[in-house]
Amino acid sequence: MVRPVLSLSVRDLVLMGLFAGVVAALGLLPKITLPLGVPITAQSMGLMLAGAILGARRGAGAMLLFLLIALAGLPVLAGGRTGLGAVFSPTGGFFLGFPVAAAAVGLIGQALGRPGSPIRASLACLLGGVGVLYLCGVPYWIAMTGQPVLAVLGNAALFLPGDILKAVLAGLVAATVHRGLPALGTR
Repeated sequence: MVRPVLSLSVRDLVLMGLFAGVVAALGLLPKITLPLGVPITAQSMGLMLAGAILGARRGAGAMLLFLLIALAGLPVLAGGRTGLGAVFSPTGGFFLGFPVAAAAVGLIGQALGRPGSPIRASLACLLGGVGVLYLCGVPYWIAMTGQPVLAVLGNAALFLPGDILKAVLAGLVAATVHRGLPALGTR
């Protein structure tokens, strides 16, 4: 019997809600400001965890739920911002890219196989959670500010050290969760 693509079990919905809440909670952590004045928040690590632990479909669903909660006006984004303010900011493309990046992390992780491998999970988080997120965010940043491409790329590069660290941490956590709860990734 073939299941419809959009069918979600109660377990799926609970996990998606849980990870939307995890990302909201990560927004409560104080931001770390790099010496050059670049703020780094923990919320992008949450989308990496959602994709790496829940997989593409449920991870993207969790981030879509988070996006909808923020767009509804709840201050769940880092610094207490709401979705509309974030969408119309230069970094709004990163926020809108959360579901896409979570799906990419899950798909890359599935393609790499063995979810309990920290190296593979970190690689999936790096390629999907950083690479795809930047592919969503950087063009939006250029469009919103009208800045030259190289200027935006230079500014975005300031975030890379923190994002790489978050990808490695998310990969380690995801691999540990998969080793401890192997049934989590199955239906």
